[in-house]
Amino acid sequence: MELKIVLPDGSEKAVKKGVKVREVLESFLTKETLGAKFNGQIFDLETPITEEGTFEKLLTPEDPESLELLRHTAAHVMAQAVKELFPEAKLGIGPTIENGFYYDFDYERSFTPEDLKQIEKRMKKIIKKRYPLVREEISKEEAKKLFSDLNEPYKLELIEEIPGDTVSIYRQGEFVDLCAGPHLPHTGWVKAFKLLSVAGAYWRGDENNPMLWRIYGAAFFKKEELEAYLEKLEEAKRRDHRRLGKELELFSIEEEVGPGLILWHPKGALVRKIIEDFWREEHLKRGYELVVTPHIARRHLWQISGHLDFYAENMFAPMKIDEIEYQLKPMNCPFHILIYKSRRRSYRELPIRWCELGTVYRYERSGVLHGLMRVRGFTQDDAHIFCREDQLEEEIFRCLDLTVFFLSTFGFKEYQIFLSTRPEKYVGDEAIWEKAEGALRKALEDKGLPYEIDPGEGVFYGPKIDIKIKDVLGRFWQCSTIQVDFNIPERFNLTYIGEDNQRHRPIMIHRALLGSLERFLGVLIEHYAGAFPVWLAPVQAIIITVADRHIPFAEQVLEHLKGAGIRVKPDFRNEKLGFKIREAQLQKIPYMIIIGDKELENKALTIRTRKGENLPLMSTEDFVAKVQEEVSAKTLN
Repeated sequence: MELKIVLPDGSEKAVKKGVKVREVLESFLTKETLGAKFNGQIFDLETPITEEGTFEKLLTPEDPESLELLRHTAAHVMAQAVKELFPEAKLGIGPTIENGFYYDFDYERSFTPEDLKQIEKRMKKIIKKRYPLVREEISKEEAKKLFSDLNEPYKLELIEEIPGDTVSIYRQGEFVDLCAGPHLPHTGWVKAFKLLSVAGAYWRGDENNPMLWRIYGAAFFKKEELEAYLEKLEEAKRRDHRRLGKELELFSIEEEVGPGLILWHPKGALVRKIIEDFWREEHLKRGYELVVTPHIARRHLWQISGHLDFYAENMFAPMKIDEIEYQLKPMNCPFHILIYKSRRRSYRELPIRWCELGTVYRYERSGVLHGLMRVRGFTQDDAHIFCREDQLEEEIFRCLDLTVFFLSTFGFKEYQIFLSTRPEKYVGDEAIWEKAEGALRKALEDKGLPYEIDPGEGVFYGPKIDIKIKDVLGRFWQCSTIQVDFNIPERFNLTYIGEDNQRHRPIMIHRALLGSLERFLGVLIEHYAGAFPVWLAPVQAIIITVADRHIPFAEQVLEHLKGAGIRVKPDFRNEKLGFKIREAQLQKIPYMIIIGDKELENKALTIRTRKGENLPLMSTEDFVAKVQEEVSAKTLN
């Protein structure tokens, strides 16, 4: 069978089905050609052509798409090195990931840092030999015999799940792996790489399966790119909210309490209070009303809402009270709905905007828990808006405006916006979904906000807008969400009396602007490396005395600042000045007030910033005014 192929220069060629890319593009290949883009897919030179289409471009090391070839090949080189050094290790899978790759191994113990050094050393030998990566198409029966002889049980399991009668394998030297590709022409193209870490990972992500050891690595074509990435990783470690949370005494997670459950220490609780107070004040200004709801309720509420049909695996097991099943709440919406239903509503009351900092509980597997970013108990900055259809677009506008206001106030100016559409499993009919998606799309377009479609990622009851914020390291975090829901109001039979004196169905908007306070605080800690802006800092200033004779004046200043509402603490210890300044800098306190003989004589203050800058001598009143102005303006210094 012949296939019509469009070549990179626009000419056409008829080729036999199954011919390899290398043969089709023979006249176009150079020493720098690593692969090709065919019908939007990345193919290596060994890939067989099985359909008609177009070669859009040849891939060289300068093309970003070539990184997939590089990193996939690096994973195979690592697997070969592990098998040579640890022959008893069994192979799992080894895909590419952002900035690198990993491979899973079943081995009797975890791999140590010394093991990683040995593996890297062996990888360099394999790379130096420039083994060609040769693809073969073999029958499933041949593949089963091959991997059975190699004693690779995980590969045998994967073979059973591959559709069709044949599978592809890749060979490099003595190493062979079950793989669909794509890969580099030879191992010598793996230029700059580094093995980073080892983590446990259940086979196929199922905790009922064996625990494998996952080795992570990074790979780039240029040494400078690898070095820049490794520097970025080091900066991320320096900013890690788990380390800073402990050092700055913000929060902790204790085994005696349980994984994924946060203990907020005084400083962390104070930062939370500042954020929560700001959040409440701004919502009240914008026509929201506060509600407070319980932490548990009868389980049947989530049966009505539909959550038990779609999210049961993320809910904790029910508890029995008076022989009735109760549920730790995984979300707040059923409570707000029942407040709405507590009496008859008129069209004149709508829109109704209710907000709550509501703590919810969701079961997350222990393997995915991560500091504040992924927890089992968290507080949502939640709100539900009940409105008429003619009010829907304006309410979405308001939600978008408030989201941008909050994110920019906390220092996030860049974000990605996604419109998440109907998932595979959903409630309601398609016409309602199209109406809801259309309302979100129109609001985004009328506001002039660029967005991407995220197909199938809506929640079961409605589509949503998701906003991911970009932090100082260029990482994106999911925080804000705005969801339009025509379905749950129907499931709970919500109504209002319209102008025509008839019953009508309201529309619900579910929205969270910061998302989880826990995750948002984790992002804030890393974004600012723990050095919060003055308005958010749990301690805004520390008074440091040079000697005991300066304490009386320092105490007067302390009382003055406290009376002005400034969060200040004293350090009157009999320690060296440099030592006390260093400690204050490690605690990332914005201002150090130094009081010595000069300050005592002039009844003034020497102010040192946490960045090491010394400000001109100023009066206590001037310092109070400076801090109050920064707090009022929410300055992001």
